[in-house]
Amino acid sequence: MRPSTVPNRLSGVPPSRAAEKLREFHEEGAVGKTYDARLALRLWPFVRPHRVYVAASLGTLLLLTAIGLLRPVIMGDLVESASAKNAAGLFRDGVILALLVVLTQLLTFAQMYTMQIAGARAMADLRSAIFQFLQRLSLRYYDRTPVGRLVTRGTNDVDAVGELFASGVLNAIGDLISLVGIVALMLWLEWKLSLIAFAFLPAVGLVVNVIRKRSREAYRAIRVKTARLAAFLNEQVTGIAVVQAFGREESMAREFGEINADYRDANKRSVYYEAVLDAAIEMISTLCIASVLWWAGLHRLGVHAVTFPLVVTFTQYIRQFFEPVSMLSARYTILQSAMSGAERIFQLLDETDLAPGAMDLPAPCRPDDEALAFENVRFEYKPGVPVLRSVTLHAKKGEKLALVGATGAGKSTVASLLLRLYEVTEGGLWVEGRDIRSYAPQELRRRFSVVPQDVFLFPGTVASNVAMGEPDRGRVEQALRRVGAFEMFARREGGLDAVVDERGSNFSAGERQLLAFSRAIYRDAPILILDEATASVDSDTEAKLQRALDQVLEGRTALVIAHRLSTIRAADRIVVFHKGRVVETGTHDELLGMGGVYARLYRMQFAHEHAKGA
Repeated sequence: MRPSTVPNRLSGVPPSRAAEKLREFHEEGAVGKTYDARLALRLWPFVRPHRVYVAASLGTLLLLTAIGLLRPVIMGDLVESASAKNAAGLFRDGVILALLVVLTQLLTFAQMYTMQIAGARAMADLRSAIFQFLQRLSLRYYDRTPVGRLVTRGTNDVDAVGELFASGVLNAIGDLISLVGIVALMLWLEWKLSLIAFAFLPAVGLVVNVIRKRSREAYRAIRVKTARLAAFLNEQVTGIAVVQAFGREESMAREFGEINADYRDANKRSVYYEAVLDAAIEMISTLCIASVLWWAGLHRLGVHAVTFPLVVTFTQYIRQFFEPVSMLSARYTILQSAMSGAERIFQLLDETDLAPGAMDLPAPCRPDDEALAFENVRFEYKPGVPVLRSVTLHAKKGEKLALVGATGAGKSTVASLLLRLYEVTEGGLWVEGRDIRSYAPQELRRRFSVVPQDVFLFPGTVASNVAMGEPDRGRVEQALRRVGAFEMFARREGGLDAVVDERGSNFSAGERQLLAFSRAIYRDAPILILDEATASVDSDTEAKLQRALDQVLEGRTALVIAHRLSTIRAADRIVVFHKGRVVETGTHDELLGMGGVYARLYRMQFAHEHAKGA
């Protein structure tokens, strides 16, 4: 691999340690020594449900192989009949040969069709398995893995494996049987000519062995560069607004050019090795036929003269001998690409950093009216860098609890731990009287409705985004009315069926936030988490949401994470975080009276808002 010449993204300076780290993040190293037989065995569970199609294809392939072995014999008889001017024999052999050609085409269609049906269905099952596995991975894994790499696993890599079926690579079984049959028939017809032909086999083996290792590495490089290319394109499309705002188009184009050149060079290497292998096999086969013809010419007048029909039959067998050898070499390159894709797919499926499941734990003795409890919780995203330090926190059922503090104090991490998106490093966490580890993830998360600051909308309609699936239109309308947004969305073209573009780009930030509130109301869970939920709305919309929340929060436990302190004055309790610790707890008035961290934050924010108003 040649050294990177990718410029620094922000400064345009030559490659630095940061640039190299970025490159390492997006590109994978070699997976290691891997065996095709082992990978093939791991692919079998996905093919097994469709084994009837595979069996039909292989059975047809055996018939095609038998017909292929008969054709040179028929051609030899045809030449002999023509030489002897045997019209009846000539007609008979011609009809048989024509029927064999027609039958070959029909069987070829049936064989390829059944094999590709099996392959398409097996690859669909493999894609489903990858998608389901991606849903089971922990968020820590996603934190350290580029999205493009994961997308490549379920698309390009699966397509590479699918080429095993689409390109007829599995016909190699028929090729091997054909080779054995050809060798036997050649020895039976004329063993001396056979030895001349077989003398070239060591050269074939040498060429294939030399090319094999280099070809495998070339296809591994293609898979790596494909993942890097996909990751970069995903990154650029997602962040195009920032790129354009900072005028970085030319810089990003140069970087893409470098990545694209790496991808091109990897493909060039694979094409080179494939071309060398094809040319070498063709040259050796031509030399083999020339040698056989030369030897036959020398013995044309001897006691053991070689007849012309025998020479025709023999040369046909030589061509058929090298045809599967050539096809095996071509299919081998496809096999290398497929195995490179398969090893990366199974590298992903072997990942052990999975989201935790439910554990069988003894029932703790917790108060009946307790909704949430943190006991001496410590948490680290990275080892040795604590985000929460010995946090103890309790919330009663129906209590409205507000979390405040400076950016990075650990407030949003509390919500992530409650949803069990991450596991606590130390300490205990309980939800509705049960240890959080005793819940299955879906069971736990059904107890929460979450309104985040950055709202993600899926392509679909307003109704499907509120319901997060197949909507109950009556409930959707009720949820929108409760946040005072029904009339707003009803006026849009399509009403509840108004189209939502990718990531909700055709809605304003405030509209997306209103849909998020409606989504939480529609879910109707006992615990509500508001993570900076009103940070992206204007004052009028915020007032509307505040009025709606008074109804929504009634009888529910609420955890409100906020920077704008004016939104949480009415909270039952306010918990102040500072550098990962709980430093103050009380009502708004009590905390102001303490004159501590909360009072300082409040004064700073009030002064800022007053300055803006002035």
